Amino acid sequence: MPELSALGVALGALTAAALLAALLRGRVLALVYPVCAAAAGLIAIVDLTVLLGGGDLKAALPIGLPAIGLHLRLDALSAFFGIVVNGGIVAASVYGMGLDADHDLTPRVEPLFPLFAAAMNLVLVADDAYAFLLSWELMSLASWALVLARHTDPESQRAAHLYLVMAAIGTAALLFAFGGLAGPAGGYAFDTIRAHHPAPLVAALILTAALVGCGSKGGLVPLHAWLPLAHPAAPSHVSALMSGVMTKVAIYGFVRIALDLLGPPSWWWALPPIVLGAVSAVLGLLYAVLDRDLKRVLAYSTIENVGVIFVALGLALAFRANGKNEAAAVAMAAGLLHVLNHSWFKSLLFLGAGAILHATGRRDLEGLGGLIHRMPRTAFFCLVGALAISALPPLNGFVSEWLLFQAVIAAPELPQPALQFASPAVGAMLALAAALAAACFVRVYGIAFLGRPRSLEAANAHDVPLIQQAALGGLALLCVLGGLLGSVLTWAIAPVLRALVDGALPAGDGPTPLSLVAFDPARSIYDAPILALFITISSLATAFIVHRVSERRTRRAPAWDCGFPDPSPATQYTAASFAQPLRRVYGALAFSARDTVEMPPPGDLRPARLSVVLVDHLWRIFYTAPGRMVLAVSLRLNVLQFLTIRRYLVLMFGALVILLSIAAVTT
Repeated sequence: MPELSALGVALGALTAAALLAALLRGRVLALVYPVCAAAAGLIAIVDLTVLLGGGDLKAALPIGLPAIGLHLRLDALSAFFGIVVNGGIVAASVYGMGLDADHDLTPRVEPLFPLFAAAMNLVLVADDAYAFLLSWELMSLASWALVLARHTDPESQRAAHLYLVMAAIGTAALLFAFGGLAGPAGGYAFDTIRAHHPAPLVAALILTAALVGCGSKGGLVPLHAWLPLAHPAAPSHVSALMSGVMTKVAIYGFVRIALDLLGPPSWWWALPPIVLGAVSAVLGLLYAVLDRDLKRVLAYSTIENVGVIFVALGLALAFRANGKNEAAAVAMAAGLLHVLNHSWFKSLLFLGAGAILHATGRRDLEGLGGLIHRMPRTAFFCLVGALAISALPPLNGFVSEWLLFQAVIAAPELPQPALQFASPAVGAMLALAAALAAACFVRVYGIAFLGRPRSLEAANAHDVPLIQQAALGGLALLCVLGGLLGSVLTWAIAPVLRALVDGALPAGDGPTPLSLVAFDPARSIYDAPILALFITISSLATAFIVHRVSERRTRRAPAWDCGFPDPSPATQYTAASFAQPLRRVYGALAFSARDTVEMPPPGDLRPARLSVVLVDHLWRIFYTAPGRMVLAVSLRLNVLQFLTIRRYLVLMFGALVILLSIAAVTT
């Protein structure tokens, strides 16, 4: 088949680019990104053809497990996620073309970039457990090496170490999950797994393992600890791939297991992803709104968006288990569209952060400011991303969150009391998360781009090369089109909805061809083009009236002087002061936040000081305490390597007696 040949050529090109860059280096490194962009674009075309045309692409290779070989398959689900993955790869590759060949390219990044891209694509087309886990580990190791690109930096070393530990835990959990799916017969091919459904207890263990394995890679609370360390440590275009794309591969893994391989769902399967997703959505943004590092703020925001997606998947499981396929389709569409939308606006914002870092050399919000005058195009594109991630209409983030709230409103119709109780609580938490997202990105954009420069680097900033601006502009355009054409996107993902939940959204029932209808036009309809037209006309009319009524003379004054005509930028709001009300309202509960003010007495010339202490309870409970326990146990067991030969023989004899006793009892 031509599509299968094109897919093989593209994956081969990615592998060849990685090998050539590793072997030849030098100027060859600059060729990595054009090859990656072309190969990813070709794969995306194949994915789109399969998604819209129906049918599957299958291939079997005589490698892998001895009994079954290596199976590959591209169906509607993997094709949709392939579009998400390869769209992000194209954007990051185009941005990479603008990197300075003499200073920015390095053999620690460019050879691994196409390998990382190829591994993510291989995860999506894997059709047996061995191929899936092999590709998953290749993806993890390639991304780990990219995180460790600045290997002499202690921050990168710590981030890479934690990421490697969490990746190992996730892979072990997925190995357990696929072992349970394969059963005693060891049928590791996905077709064999689909034909034999596990017992309820085994299914519960498999679902838990899948949630741990995929949740750790996606950044689901409390498995998120690696994410705010690894994403800032990696190069910015790699951070865009890890946050905007790799987390979606983790979501694909959970969807493949929970909604495809595991068989018909039970209603209680929905509770863990719903609860963990809602907690992740709120906590992720509380972390983000209190942090000062620009890339770390974006990484924490990814935790929130992954939580929103898991809430949608949990609701889809609940509706599917109760036979409400129409509502399941709405929830599933919300999750899938948020996967696509998040890949666009989060990649845009991470690439924008890379542009800021390139122009100023700073990630700390307190050292930025006034960049809208020095980087006007980047500022405009980042504004589109900030509006989209804040779920403001008519941009794409609003479409998926609107569908999700439609599903939440329908959730009280579920018969189980636990789900009836959870749905309003989850709705309230999602509403809080939406409000915190808006506050977070008003803070980020206002501090970074508006006001006056807070440092010499910000005052001397300059815009990035045109090719990098093109990558930002393309993603910004997708955010706009995704918001205006939400109904077209739901039509495009209809094959995935039918395959997963045996349902679809109503089509053609609205007043206009571009109307998005969740259930019926009487109670759930969204017309993005009409809303966009209203916003445009209102804005133009307001501007016209203001300019006609107000004084025509243009007056300029220092921005954000807070009523004091002091030329010092210190009179502006800072990132910490902007977040202070939220820190006092929510920080005391979530992080035991404490403010300490040191005010010298009158006549003392020492400066006043404000110190803030935040306690990360999740880190303390889930990471610090187990780490100390492992260290204590290892110190106790350390004496075993200093025993005499006689004691080693006694230990071996005791172990042999225990094993023989177990064998005798079991037989």
